[in-house]
Amino acid sequence: MNRLSINPDYCKGCLICVDACPGKAIGASDRVNPKGYTLPAERDMQQCNGCKLCEIVCPDFAIAVEIEEEKS
Repeated sequence: MNRLSINPDYCKGCLICVDACPGKAIGASDRVNPKGYTLPAERDMQQCNGCKLCEIVCPDFAIAVEIEEEKS
């Protein structure tokens, strides 16, 4: 299963990544960073198709998707 990595020091809480996710694999969390911004979080990573659109649209380079290779 793919994993989401968020750098809370870079995130400004815009949640553009949440809106961009076609599978709704991520959502807003209850967590905030030291600056008071709401952080995104994994919602249902089984819905993540690995497109990395959330990573691409993040204006602050605060989010990364780690793609897990399929085991054969």
